[in-house]
Amino acid sequence: MANSANEIKRVVSRAITDARKEIGGIPEPPSQAKLKWPIQCTVGPGLEGAIACESQVGFVNGSQGSLVYRGYDVLELCGHSTFEEVSYLLIHGRLPTEKQLRKFERKLADFRRIPATMRLLMGFPVEKMNAMSAIRLGTNMMRQEFTHLDEMEAKRDLETAISTDEDSIPMEVPPLGEEHAIYEFRKGKIARTAKSEKAMAEAAGIASAAHLVAGTATITAAVARIREGLLPLEPDPELSHAGNYLYMMTGRRPTAAEERIMDIALILHADHGMNASTFASLVVASTLSDMYMSISSGIAALNGPLHGGANERVIQMLEEIGGPEKVRAWYKKQKAEGKKIPGFGHRVYKRYDPRARILGPIAKHLTGRSAGAKRLLETAQELEKVVIGDLGPEKGIYPNVDFYSGLVYSCLGIPSFLFTPTFAVSRVAGWTARVLEYMKNNRIFRPRAIYTGRTNKHYVPVEGRKS
Repeated sequence: MANSANEIKRVVSRAITDARKEIGGIPEPPSQAKLKWPIQCTVGPGLEGAIACESQVGFVNGSQGSLVYRGYDVLELCGHSTFEEVSYLLIHGRLPTEKQLRKFERKLADFRRIPATMRLLMGFPVEKMNAMSAIRLGTNMMRQEFTHLDEMEAKRDLETAISTDEDSIPMEVPPLGEEHAIYEFRKGKIARTAKSEKAMAEAAGIASAAHLVAGTATITAAVARIREGLLPLEPDPELSHAGNYLYMMTGRRPTAAEERIMDIALILHADHGMNASTFASLVVASTLSDMYMSISSGIAALNGPLHGGANERVIQMLEEIGGPEKVRAWYKKQKAEGKKIPGFGHRVYKRYDPRARILGPIAKHLTGRSAGAKRLLETAQELEKVVIGDLGPEKGIYPNVDFYSGLVYSCLGIPSFLFTPTFAVSRVAGWTARVLEYMKNNRIFRPRAIYTGRTNKHYVPVEGRKS
C-alpha cells in the first residue's frame, strides 16, 4: 500500500465523481416546512415511522442514497475534511474557523489523556469482557474522572426538572387514549429557573461532548491492548485523532495513508439519523440524566447484534465462501434456505449506501498487496455483482456500510472484535451532537403500550393454585 495521503485523496475523489454520476448531483434537501406539533404519522411496531423530534444535525435520503451532516454531503466531507472538523461541525452546528479548529484540536488532545480512567479500567478483568461492555464501563469511569456527578450532593433536586408527565393521564384512557393528545405546552411556555438551566447545561455541555469524543477513542484502544496482554499507550500529541486511535491500538505510528483512511472511516460513521443507539441516547438524556449516562446507553444499544457487528459477520462470511468462484453456488444455497446476506440491505437506503461508495474503492486500494485480503475483496466484489443482479433494482437491496468497512479495518490492523467499538468511537460525535440539540427543547420521551392482557382476575392463595 502506498504511504501517500494524496493517493488516498485521488481514490476518494474518483469515488465521489462516480457517485455523483449515479446519484445525479448534490443530495436533495428535505422539506423545510416548520412542523406544527402534534403531528400525524403512521407508526409501526418498534416506533417505526414515528417522528420524535426535529433535527438539524443530519439526514438520510434513502431513496436517493445520500447522507448529509449539517447541510454538507458526507461525500464532500470525506474528500476535504477531517474527523476533528466534522465533530466540531456536528456538535457546534457550523464548520470552524482556523482558530476555532486549532483550539478544538488542542482540547481533544488534552482530553485524550485520561489517567484516572485508565487506572480504574485496568482494575477490572477487561481481557474477559465483551469489548463493548468494557468501553461502556470506561465511559462511566470518565464521568467520575471529569465530573462530580457521582457525588451525593450532585443528585438533582426534583425542582430543577422540567415536568413533562402531565400529558400521560389523558393519553392512557382506554382503549386508545383521548382523540387528541393534550399537551401542556399549548398553555404557555413552562418557566425554567436559572437553577434548572444550569443543571441542563452541566448535563449536556459541549465540554462533556469533547471529553467523550476524545476519551472513547483512548478507552477503545486501551481495551484492545489489554485484551492482548499489553499495557495501554499514552496518546501522541503530534498525531491526529484518527492517527492516535491507530497508534494507541497497534503501538505503531500509522503511515500518512493509513491515518487518512482511518480519518475517512470515522467521518463516514459519525452520524446516521434516528437509529436505535441515537434514540437510546436521547431517551436517557430526556430524563435530565447526564451526557455520560446518555452516551453509555448509546453504546449499550450498539452492542446488540441487530445494530452493530455486521461488518465482523461480513468478514466471516467471505472467509466461509472461500473464493469468488464459489460465490454463485453459496448464494443460491443461502437464498434457497431464506438466509440473510450480511452487509446487504438497509432499513433506510433503497439505493447504494453512500458510505459503501467510499469504502469500496478504499478497500480495493488497501488489499492490492496482500494475497489473502485481495482474495476476500474479489469474493466480495463477485458477491456484490450477484446480489445486485438478483435483488437490486427489484427490491432495493445493495451493499451497506458494513460490507466493505470490515475489509478496510482489517487492512488497517484493527482486530475483528474491535469493529463495532470503532463504530462507537466515531458515532460518539453524532450521539453527543443530537443530545445537545434535543436538550435545548427537551421533552421526556413517553410512548405508550396497548394493554392486551386479561382483567378482572382474582387472587388465589398459593396453596390453592393449580399448575
